[in-house]
Amino acid sequence: MYKIFGILLVGMTLYGSDINLPVSFSGNFKQIVTNPKNKVIRYNGKVKFVYPSIMKWEYLFPTQKEVCSTTEKVTVVDHDLEQVSFYYLNKKFDVAWILSHAKHYKDNIYIAKYQDKDYTIALDKSGRLQSMAYYDDMDNKVQIVFSKVKYKKKPFSSKVMQCKFPKDYDMIRG
Repeated sequence: MYKIFGILLVGMTLYGSDINLPVSFSGNFKQIVTNPKNKVIRYNGKVKFVYPSIMKWEYLFPTQKEVCSTTEKVTVVDHDLEQVSFYYLNKKFDVAWILSHAKHYKDNIYIAKYQDKDYTIALDKSGRLQSMAYYDDMDNKVQIVFSKVKYKKKPFSSKVMQCKFPKDYDMIRG
């Protein structure tokens, strides 16, 4: 699950790409994960992003979870399990690179290739992030649809971007 957080978009106008994004944004998301046997899991929640690749996902349904990430580290807080997991990513995930290399495909659709994966990015009529889709390492189709996206000219504070959890949660370091 923690692999899905990092692909949201960069927060500024990117060199070589037609995608204009702010320094930061927030919004709601619906995430649809479809496995190779067509089993579908749906999630929804809130997301915050700060350039270049700091993200905070707050899952609200069907489980309460927070995922905070940079290009190299991930913190997952599972409130249902009262557990916090800390991970270092085996492969650096560079959202800025993905978006700076996204090429216009047609209409409001852009395509990018990163670490042998294809990413499809859709923008709304105003040029704001609407959705992103890709296949993860387990061949699950991941689609993230954004709504109520608010672009900002200033970043969120580092305190806002950190996952919060009670001190008595179990800690796992991986």
